[in-house]
Amino acid sequence: QVQLVESGGGLVQAGGSLRLSCAASRSIIGINAMGWYRQAPGKQRELVATITWYGNTNYADSVKGRFTISRDNAKNTVYLQMNSLKPEDTAVYYCNVDRYYNGNRYDYWGQGTQVTVSS
Repeated sequence: QVQLVESGGGLVQAGGSLRLSCAASRSIIGINAMGWYRQAPGKQRELVATITWYGNTNYADSVKGRFTISRDNAKNTVYLQMNSLKPEDTAVYYCNVDRYYNGNRYDYWGQGTQVTVSS
């Protein structure tokens, strides 16, 4: 069983920065992509950013130019650098791993880390 452990959330003022980290509990074979999603109160979970095994990135329009996703394949760790934070970025942020192995698709989620941006 794969566990994803997130860290780095917290309370920050608008305009500030935070860096989220997500580490897998063990080495994972067959990763397609790792990413971050978020869910604000009363809203659906939405994609923030993803990065493929080969380094191709995808961002939500609302975070382009402010957030940067990166990964360390050797450590099975993905990061999200968040700059110029806005109150509307307040949400629980979830790490995700999309995996394809032995003909099966796997989808792993972290427990979530709270990010609160004050105005």
